[in-house]
Amino acid sequence: MINNNNYYYYYYYYYYYIIYTSQTKQWEGKALHGRYPKRMKEADVDHHKTNQWLKSSGLKAEMEGFIVAAQDQSLATRSYHASIIKDGTSPLCRMCNKYDETIDHIVSGCPELAKTEYTHRHDKAATYIHWKVCRNYNIKTSEKWYDHKPDVTILWDMPIHTDREITANRPDIVIKDHKTKTCKFIDMAVPSDRNTSVKVIEKLSKYKDLEIETSRMWSMRTETIPVIIGALGAIKKGLETYLGRIPGQISISELRKITLLVTAHILRRVLSS
Repeated sequence: MINNNNYYYYYYYYYYYIIYTSQTKQWEGKALHGRYPKRMKEADVDHHKTNQWLKSSGLKAEMEGFIVAAQDQSLATRSYHASIIKDGTSPLCRMCNKYDETIDHIVSGCPELAKTEYTHRHDKAATYIHWKVCRNYNIKTSEKWYDHKPDVTILWDMPIHTDREITANRPDIVIKDHKTKTCKFIDMAVPSDRNTSVKVIEKLSKYKDLEIETSRMWSMRTETIPVIIGALGAIKKGLETYLGRIPGQISISELRKITLLVTAHILRRVLSS
């Protein structure tokens, strides 16, 4: 038998569920603003880890609000002005003047920003990984990862010379462990949130020939470890497993924080220019 207190509890819970479900469906049904919530429901996305940053990111409230607005496609890009506000603004990107200036274009698709800003974001995140790996092997490092200047004890952004010519021969980080006879190629990417799965497959395929050739040359078991973070924070299922293969206990939260901070910087720089 349900007493009055329980009755009101269940009624409130049911009412809240109906309202929440209805609002979520309305949100997902929007052509523009519904893209992100629909993407988060796809099978390859780790929904829990993707949204965990809202609880423990270490970011200021203002920054969190800015990132959420970007996820919701609610920032005043030229495409937004042209198609939503319809004020006569040209939708073309103010940086490259070739493609429509959408949020996705700014954070991961602009050829002009790719020359500097995307490389900077990639290197920031990869430097953190390299710093953690070096500390795991007791190699001298700075106290803070952002002061860390990688050396070549563990290869950083250097081509691997092989007997057979291989085009894709420059992973971000190479760890050769002579004790365990293993070699790890770690390669970082920060694509659009919708392309995280594609990028993982691309990385694994890209370095397959290099894996085979270095295994033969060095008599080591070689593997490629893709580290992929969505530009707006999406985490693909399986990332935790990949990071677990890297020495040094790499933190998903720290990687995402680094990525989101630089993404926010890119968005602000473009939208204020």
